[in-house]
Amino acid sequence: MRSNRREELVASAGDHALAAWLGRLQDGSFSRAGRALRTAYPPQRQMTGPELAGYLERRTYAVASSTRPDGRAHAAPTLFSLYAEAFWLPTLGGAARLGNVRAHPWLALSILEGEHDTHAAVLAEGPAEVVATVPDEVRSITEARNRGGSLDWATAWLRMTPQRLFSFAEVAWQGAADTS
Repeated sequence: MRSNRREELVASAGDHALAAWLGRLQDGSFSRAGRALRTAYPPQRQMTGPELAGYLERRTYAVASSTRPDGRAHAAPTLFSLYAEAFWLPTLGGAARLGNVRAHPWLALSILEGEHDTHAAVLAEGPAEVVATVPDEVRSITEARNRGGSLDWATAWLRMTPQRLFSFAEVAWQGAADTS
């Protein structure tokens, strides 16, 4: 029954709307990017909106990067979900990233797979906030992405609204075939 619920939640998220939003976000990000970034992430290697949506629905974990109150970098893996044009990260109440986001309300996410000529990456960044409660849909979607595992441990959540999103898919990346 859980797999049916997961399919329902993914379908109810509006795949076409998600793909369109991600495509617009990426297009805007690249239009404002400097030459060095556009060289490192050439247009012919960018994922399309539907590829981005499929990739992010398929990937469960990201590396979240934040800045400690004293200015040092901090990175840690995290479960994530997309909902209402934001990334939602369940978090333990004592996690370092909570204090980091309170001190510097910004988060960068790196979602990677593959190696060498089969690798792909999505990088997203934007303002973040600590929230104590989340919409029921966020909890349900995240539990489904966590293979039905309980999120009782998540006593706080981070909500990051991406202002920039970049993708890169190497020539032999097979993910494009998974988004049909």
